[in-house]
Amino acid sequence: MKIPFFDLGRQTARIRDELITALLSVVDSQQFILGPAVEKLEAEVAGELSVKHAVGVASGTDALMLSLMAARIGPGDEVIVPAFSFFSTASSSARLGARVVFADIDFTTFQIDPEEVRRKVNSRTRAVIVTHLFGDCADMLKIQTLAADHGVLIIEDVAQAFGALHRGRAAGTLGFCGCLSFYPTKNLAAIGDAGMVTTNDTRAAERLRLLRAHGLENGYEHNELGVNSRLDSIQAAALSVRLKYVPEWNQRRRHLAERYTSGLEGVVTVPSPAGHNQAVFNQYVIRTSERDDLRRHLSEKGVGTQIYYPIPLHLQKGLAHLGGSPGDFPRAEEAARTCLALPIFPELEENEVDYVIETIREFCS
Repeated sequence: MKIPFFDLGRQTARIRDELITALLSVVDSQQFILGPAVEKLEAEVAGELSVKHAVGVASGTDALMLSLMAARIGPGDEVIVPAFSFFSTASSSARLGARVVFADIDFTTFQIDPEEVRRKVNSRTRAVIVTHLFGDCADMLKIQTLAADHGVLIIEDVAQAFGALHRGRAAGTLGFCGCLSFYPTKNLAAIGDAGMVTTNDTRAAERLRLLRAHGLENGYEHNELGVNSRLDSIQAAALSVRLKYVPEWNQRRRHLAERYTSGLEGVVTVPSPAGHNQAVFNQYVIRTSERDDLRRHLSEKGVGTQIYYPIPLHLQKGLAHLGGSPGDFPRAEEAARTCLALPIFPELEENEVDYVIETIREFCS
């Protein structure tokens, strides 16, 4: 049996006619950047997440950078980020000249450890970027309390967690800004790069709309030094089609995750979302000390896998100027050595999940 790690084609086949109709409507409108399609998506996402404002931008990375810019974070400011996440979680702060301060993770959940944040926060700390990794939510109650005590902003990296809930509230609504990625592998996927910032802060939303368009307010009047990060109407139209299916798709991901957990518990270390969270499993990540050998075995049996992330952020060459060394963040480093992501997407069949489980159990027996 051949089981891909990810297959967007199965999903696209189901909604192909809807997508084509939506895309052709944009072509006929001749409004390709921002415009009605983007405004419609912004309103839909805001409604889906129960947040006041949603601002479409060009990518999830830009969403992070623009959120920091909206908070006027720059040189001399410190931003705490998890040591185990995608590169842009840290690079967005570094690019603005802020000092990146890493925090280790909770090894059970892979999320940033609130106690680590507490140890790192000081008078120069302006923000903490909280990554809701693998489709689960970080311990936001503790982080919100800590941030309020120290006057620190929370910026949520929601790239992998669209639709995830923490104590009944949506990821992306729990801090100053939520940063969404609509990269094609995400739970809500565009047909290229696209992103969005969510916020309940009206002034921040107004500033984000200026910053995403070169600080432009009227005609050729540029009131700030912004960037070019406008969401394409083609992407917005495709996302509006997919958005209405996301609750169903996320429920399917949770079902598949439960099937994996039932079959693999006691064989490898399986994900363990907190009871007050509702995860959406953008990835289903197991841990094992025999990760590389298991991955080879699965590949030989036709099963695609992926490693998120083989190098923790403090050891990335692109961030070497921050002075990270092996041993600085042992839990992040251990996660990088032992994590393996298994196939999980809404169109994955039950028998395919069973085959993956059987193949892993065969290796571990």
